[in-house]
Amino acid sequence: MKIAFIGDIVGKPGRNMLQTHLRKIRTEFALDVVIANGENASHGFGLSIEHAKELLGYGVDIISGGNHSWDKKEIIPLLDAMPILRPLNYPEGVAGSGVKVLHVKNEKVAVVNVLGHYGMSMVENPFLRAQKTVAELCEEGIKTIIVDFHAEVTSEKYAMLHLLKGKVSAILGTHTHVGTDDLHIVAGTCYVTDVGLSGCRDGVIGMDKDAPLKRFLTGLPASLDIPKTCKKILQMVILEIEEGKCIEAHKLRIFDDRERLSAKALHE
Repeated sequence: MKIAFIGDIVGKPGRNMLQTHLRKIRTEFALDVVIANGENASHGFGLSIEHAKELLGYGVDIISGGNHSWDKKEIIPLLDAMPILRPLNYPEGVAGSGVKVLHVKNEKVAVVNVLGHYGMSMVENPFLRAQKTVAELCEEGIKTIIVDFHAEVTSEKYAMLHLLKGKVSAILGTHTHVGTDDLHIVAGTCYVTDVGLSGCRDGVIGMDKDAPLKRFLTGLPASLDIPKTCKKILQMVILEIEEGKCIEAHKLRIFDDRERLSAKALHE
């Protein structure tokens, strides 16, 4: 089975990159499932109904979320009806789910979305919730489990790897928008600290550079905006999975419409 995971889609530039490339990539790599983090897909903050449908129309099968999952209130009533995840470790009773199971090639594929602790909302312990959920999925006989760990610090992400390695197919980091080069496979689990954003690559984490510079230079607040024009990137990890174990993986980066770079995962 081949699965692609696309890093944080930031605004219209990120959506446009999916519109331009995703259908061709699905065909080229014979992808069975495409997962994309969409919590910043609408103007950099949250996900609207319109843009959720847009991403699904481009070939995304399931959209994961994060701390901005609640920014567009219109999507909240539809979290249970649409293939959209919000983080697993919000309290019981909150709309939506942190786990969704897809049926692919007579197999079940579980996608789990977890929010880190450091610098995030007051949520339940991500490690205990992830451990419990993965154990339940394994008891159901589900072998292919993909975890989107939406967290700020590398220590949390590496700790999650050590907790779940050998039990899940992949732990793929999101949130920081800056791709890391530590893609590797250990005990059948693919890991990368951050997949990286899909959107503008020549500003500051997908946003126009002026507001962040004002914040850093003066300490004064400034509104973040998506640039009207920019250099763009699409970043994803493509996984090859057999019997729930990741046997091969590579990071694919596409720059605008002219160049691509690919890097294979290290086998530990």
